Amino acid sequence: MFFKPLYIYKNAFGGLPKTVWLLSAIMFVNRSGTMVLPFLTLYLTQKLHFSVADAGIVMAFYGTGALFGTFLGGKLTDKIGFYPIQFYSLLLSGIALLVLMQLTSLYSICAGVFIFTTLGDTFRPANGASIAYYSTPENRTRSYTLNRLAINLGWSIGGGMGGILAEMDYNYLFWGDGITCIVAAILLRVFVKPPVIDATASKSRENHVSNLPNSAYKDKFYWVFLVLVVMYAIPFFQLFSLEPLYFRTVIKLSESRIGAFMVFNGLLIATTEMIFVHTIEKRLPRPVLIAIGLLLTACSFFVLNVSTAVMFIWFSVAFNTIGEMFAMPFMQTLVVDRANEKNRGQYLALYSMCYSIAQISAPTIGAQIIQRWNFAELWYVMGGLCLTSMLGFLLLQKHFIKHSD
Repeated sequence: MFFKPLYIYKNAFGGLPKTVWLLSAIMFVNRSGTMVLPFLTLYLTQKLHFSVADAGIVMAFYGTGALFGTFLGGKLTDKIGFYPIQFYSLLLSGIALLVLMQLTSLYSICAGVFIFTTLGDTFRPANGASIAYYSTPENRTRSYTLNRLAINLGWSIGGGMGGILAEMDYNYLFWGDGITCIVAAILLRVFVKPPVIDATASKSRENHVSNLPNSAYKDKFYWVFLVLVVMYAIPFFQLFSLEPLYFRTVIKLSESRIGAFMVFNGLLIATTEMIFVHTIEKRLPRPVLIAIGLLLTACSFFVLNVSTAVMFIWFSVAFNTIGEMFAMPFMQTLVVDRANEKNRGQYLALYSMCYSIAQISAPTIGAQIIQRWNFAELWYVMGGLCLTSMLGFLLLQKHFIKHSD
């Protein structure tokens, strides 16, 4: 009995290609240095003495650059391949961070932040395409899950280290973030060999999806899918935007208690998601698994209106986290399986842009609802969005079913 959990972990992580492990390790190095974004608003207001409004303008440029970079990354991935895009994105964004550290005026920082995020976010669709290339249909969802594990662990370390470095000197954030980007680029070049495209295999994979549109922009069912993703992502990002404000101002929790909920979210994903995905991925069609995740996410909001007791906060965060584990890995697998090697960048770019849009709009939409009504209405609206998205995925199931068996 003692060795059974170890056996389960071995099965969950076993059979993944070596290159997928290397890409995930590189992602971990890169995300472990993610220090500027979590503290950018504090840097602008505390060190450079910008107003909150000016800091908001800079963050708008950050979001705009993320959208443009993701779109550009998808285009370039389809044209010249995912390998050079990943390498130059990591290298140039690292250099851009070191330049951004030298800028002090509002206009120059807006331009610098836009350039940095454009360069950095071209990486996202290219990285998704690389995981798809090096994995197989049988282990693709677990491959993406391993990559998500690396991202979550990296974010946890980066955020913790960033807090320590920020207390010493905000410039250390830029050095740490920039250097880890450059190191990740070097690791990619040294340990991951450029892909060798097999024309026969490529042709075979193209035929697998020959009944689908050649362009993501002409795939009407995919556009419905993207709308449903945004309807899920806007509520999801409340966990990191307005829920902490609710915990602090309504529930009267301390910052350390609020931080504990965030740590719980990251640790639960890091320790259980691989096993979770390995256990459930063959039991139900992927759209149904996603729908279950959306139902759980809806419950995470509804439970906040049941009681303000701390126990219900734990329930809420747990529902949100488990819902994420049901939804996100299988969403990305559906995206990749619907594409082929010639348009995969398009599909992945549009999918990544959904989260950029949601990340920008979630706090704005939530703040408007709170200002007009209150937090209770916000939780009902967010839960309703999740339920609407859930119904949409169930209705779309027949259009994705051949890729979800």
